[in-house]
Amino acid sequence: MIETEHLGKRYGRIDAVADLSLKVAPGQVLALLGPNGAGKTTTMRMIAGFLVPGSGRACVCGHDVVRDPMRARRSLGYLPEGAPSYGELSVAEFLAFAARVRGVTGIAGNRRLDEMIERLQLQPVLAQSIETLSKGYRRRVCLAQAMLHDPPALILDEPTDGLDPNQQREVHALIRGMARDRAIIVSTHALDEVRAACNRVAILAHGRLRAQGTPSELEQQSRYHRAVSFRAPASALARELLGRLPEVDAVEVDPVDGRITVFPRDGHEIFGSVVKLLEEQHVRVDELQLERGRLDDVFRSVTGDAIDTRRAA
Repeated sequence: MIETEHLGKRYGRIDAVADLSLKVAPGQVLALLGPNGAGKTTTMRMIAGFLVPGSGRACVCGHDVVRDPMRARRSLGYLPEGAPSYGELSVAEFLAFAARVRGVTGIAGNRRLDEMIERLQLQPVLAQSIETLSKGYRRRVCLAQAMLHDPPALILDEPTDGLDPNQQREVHALIRGMARDRAIIVSTHALDEVRAACNRVAILAHGRLRAQGTPSELEQQSRYHRAVSFRAPASALARELLGRLPEVDAVEVDPVDGRITVFPRDGHEIFGSVVKLLEEQHVRVDELQLERGRLDDVFRSVTGDAIDTRRAA
């Protein structure tokens, strides 16, 4: 549905995107993650036809975005970074204009327009000019125009930026509902949004693909995968004994909240051993948890050099 093959874009000596190959199938919501300057927005602009690729190719529903741009664009809904629109128009005028441009007309078009207004709760601001709207409402208006023509592919750049938690949950539910028969790319900085709305992840740094897979697959690459964490009164002896277990790699204490985490060695199962030792030492624990892994840990691991370079600059 959405595919890139060795996609690249170069600015002078800098590769904004380099040799990027991705596939997003119907039913998949791909979270595009990466530090600032990783190439996420450049990638989405090339797929959407706003930038001409410097190398490689991008296709939407089988249509090459350079060779067959109109068909590719008809198949795509795009929410750009910053949710740009015509500020002097009212919300109703802007959405009606977007509907006409997309060929969403007649009785069916009016029904579709009403549906988008209702789903994104835009009724209170229909008569307002877009330039007077809050950031959250502007985001919702631009999201509505991206979905008006019911496209089989969607690219959403920070779709929940500026929305309150309730509105974020509504947009997540909307994305999950649309994903049944669509291919969707979502760029976000919020890792909790990945779990809420996405079923695949691609992490970029320096314009290159560093990791991809389902959220669970990536979490299994985290050092926290199969770790055991808990809260307990200070017990230096218990922590020392836990550290001596042959299947334990390390024991760490969070300096902020005091939570203790026991890390396994080479993917060992340590939950039973940890619980047994704590019982033998009569250590009272709270919030005992077997960790599935942490996406933020994987993100830092695969993009650490990009973050360090940005700080040095």
